[in-house]
Amino acid sequence: MNNLNNSILATLVVLLLWRVKEIAEACSCSPMHPQQAFCNADVVIRAKVVGRKEIASGNDVYGNPIKRIQYDIKQTKMFKGPDQAVEAIFTAPTSAMCGVNLEHDSKEYLITGKMESDGVHVTLCDFVEPWSDLTHTQTLSLNQRYQSGCDCRIVRCQTLPCSIGGPEECLWTDWVLEATHRGKQAQYFTCIPRSDSSCNWYRGSHAPKKEFMDIEDP
Repeated sequence: MNNLNNSILATLVVLLLWRVKEIAEACSCSPMHPQQAFCNADVVIRAKVVGRKEIASGNDVYGNPIKRIQYDIKQTKMFKGPDQAVEAIFTAPTSAMCGVNLEHDSKEYLITGKMESDGVHVTLCDFVEPWSDLTHTQTLSLNQRYQSGCDCRIVRCQTLPCSIGGPEECLWTDWVLEATHRGKQAQYFTCIPRSDSSCNWYRGSHAPKKEFMDIEDP
């Protein structure tokens, strides 16, 4: 009986350790304002998926093959990136490894990613959204507005009270005020510099008027 109990206990321990390892290896990302995602990315494009395949990309330290997903895409607009059009993006095969799952149909996406030696790589930590889910302000801000604020810093407020640490920062309060990271600031606001080099939220997609750049409280 004791042997049986010990066997059951050993099995439970193994399963628990496996679960802990699985959780530890799960993808974890800090939420980003769309402007931050734009500024941090090497590539920002509008595109749709035209093909998908699993490819091998070498071996890990144990000799096991490393798999990746290659999405063949048709780029319709580049907002930031190399001179030539992007024809494929690469991602991990599962969401636990931060892989992105894209639908192979007529749906268009906004895709942000990193340029590496073998192409553009995308993870769940990047800003990848169906184009139809973006607000009108977000789509227009991709052309210039986000870029103009890349020298500013957006600070995410997780709990109250919270504050900025310098004039170059904007406080992002969507989570504490709306319990979502896709609130009004993410959808309609950009953190941009003013004439005194401080930064503040601006609502709109077009260039702010000179009055905004000079006043203290926009």
